[in-house]
Amino acid sequence: QVHLVESGGGLMQPGGSLRLSCAASGIFFGINVMGWYRQAPGKQRELVAGITSDGTTNYADSVKGRFTISRDNAKNTVSLLMNSLKPEDTAVYYCNSYIRGWGGARDYWGQGTQVTVSS
Repeated sequence: QVHLVESGGGLMQPGGSLRLSCAASGIFFGINVMGWYRQAPGKQRELVAGITSDGTTNYADSVKGRFTISRDNAKNTVSLLMNSLKPEDTAVYYCNSYIRGWGGARDYWGQGTQVTVSS
């Protein structure tokens, strides 16, 4: 089985920084895209940032210039550094990876980690 385990998150004041990390474990052939999504109360889940295996990144307009996504292909990890946090960044953040395994390629999701930005 493949699992995504997230760490980080928590409570931070506006303007502060947090780092989220996610590690993929299990038996698989490779990981294509890794990324982070978030879902605020009453809203749909949205893409925050994604990164391909060759390092190409994309960001939601709302986080460009503030968030940075990175990955370590050797360790099968992806991180999200969130700077200049705003109250509107408050949400549950989910790690997502498109993983090639024995049964084919599919999306996997982490359990979610709460990020709260408040003074």
